[in-house]
Amino acid sequence: MKSVTCFINGKIYSSFAPIKVVEALVVADGKIIYSGATHTAKKLCEMLNGEFVDLGGRVVLPGFVDSHMHLDELGMYLNMVDLRGIKSIEELKRKIKEYAKKAETTWILGHGWDHEIFKERRWPTRWDIDEVVEDKPVMLSRVCLHAAVLNTKALEIIGLIDADLPGLMRNDSGEITGVVKEETFEIAREKFKEELALDDYRKFISDAMQYSVSQGVTTVGFVSCDEKSLQALMDLEGKPIRVRVYLDPGKREPGNMYGNTDILDALKKLGIRRGFGDDMIKINGVKILCDGSLGARTAWLSEPYADDPTTSGYPNIDKETLRRIVKEAHEAGLQLSLHGIGDRTIDMILDVYENLEGIKERRHRIEHASILREDQIERMASLGIVAAVQPHFVITDWWAKNRVGKRRARWIYPFKSMLKKGVDIGFSTDSPVEVLNPWETVYAAVTRGKYEKVSHYEDTKHESLSLEEALYAYTQGSSYILFEDKNIGTLEEGKLADFVIVDKDPFLVEERELRNIEVLETYVNGVVVFKKEK
Repeated sequence: MKSVTCFINGKIYSSFAPIKVVEALVVADGKIIYSGATHTAKKLCEMLNGEFVDLGGRVVLPGFVDSHMHLDELGMYLNMVDLRGIKSIEELKRKIKEYAKKAETTWILGHGWDHEIFKERRWPTRWDIDEVVEDKPVMLSRVCLHAAVLNTKALEIIGLIDADLPGLMRNDSGEITGVVKEETFEIAREKFKEELALDDYRKFISDAMQYSVSQGVTTVGFVSCDEKSLQALMDLEGKPIRVRVYLDPGKREPGNMYGNTDILDALKKLGIRRGFGDDMIKINGVKILCDGSLGARTAWLSEPYADDPTTSGYPNIDKETLRRIVKEAHEAGLQLSLHGIGDRTIDMILDVYENLEGIKERRHRIEHASILREDQIERMASLGIVAAVQPHFVITDWWAKNRVGKRRARWIYPFKSMLKKGVDIGFSTDSPVEVLNPWETVYAAVTRGKYEKVSHYEDTKHESLSLEEALYAYTQGSSYILFEDKNIGTLEEGKLADFVIVDKDPFLVEERELRNIEVLETYVNGVVVFKKEK
């Protein structure tokens, strides 16, 4: 006998392109078998001896689909000190000192600082951190997750205190400052992760999944997943969200970021292709980090940075190595997820994609696509390349115009242009880089920093999305780039019953209020997995 539940008397947005509103859903064994009027749903439910849930006029939306985030990093973030919004190095030190007094972990971890808003106008150093914590290793990641500062103890444990690597920052005297960027940051992070037990990972991922449903996120694209995270994910029972996995192709090594592709080799040997798994967990493909971030000036631009003409950033992988890995993954039937922030990196990615056979239907991805020229948008559309974008970067990267200058400012996060040219986009947060709350993302996509007075608003206000477009990108758009558009993204008959109940109708509030909408309940497979406490 099928388990049948009838949700009646609601205001249910079943889709956003086009906008369609119904009153009721009938769910049988996790799937929607009817979407429409309450009176019809009642009759069907009585015939099937189902249970009734009276929505009482409340607003229901499809579950949010975050197409690019880091479950393991989010779990770590939930178990570390929050450094977002810290305005000075002194304030950072006070927070770390207080946290260290009660921390039970071997390492002191923090995330979210941004030197761009420090009153000292400089990067923090290991000596700053040593002043407050000397006896335990400390690693504090920058908000972009492309750089961190480590104290001396951490540098010694990881083996970087006397290293000679390009991403290991030094002061004018040649001393290692404790700041690590890009490749060296990845090496430091991997060595730190090696010290964590599998139980630690199970807790991180379990916490992250529970937090996700509290935010109304019912499906995630878990990018940069490594073996230990995948094992922990597979070990957990009763998973409350759907996870689509993009694995690192192999361990990153000093001086040769992707010299080892053992994970990709294993996937090929086992014949694991995109979609391997079940409704809750699937392996989709591999994720490759092709350049850095705008914040750290390591994103690879076609021209020098406007606020530092000595650099144009740099790639994290050379073109021939990228071409080889992409070709192997493509031929193995895996979806590719390539991190590209600078426009020169995106040129390289598109050149590599262009040489693949049968690319149109493969939905290979570019992650971020932060600085994107019009000719690149047209190339993406013609090749069928999709993009996972993070609208909240528009606000948190308030300094982006300083990085690229007035002429290139119009290339910053061109979401509207992408949609107009036919590029399929999915929304995401890169969490924990940005907060997972989808309403902050929707707010940013619609307002583009107008109320925060970000410097590039006037240059890019034409790239603001309508509410319908934003909600489409966060549901149907994201499900498309995850190859899940036949299963999720709308509340139509035949789809999986993933939805949220919210406290306000987003179409009836002022745009400033979008970020204040709250999730009251979250359902996956028609079963409640989160209910806000009253």
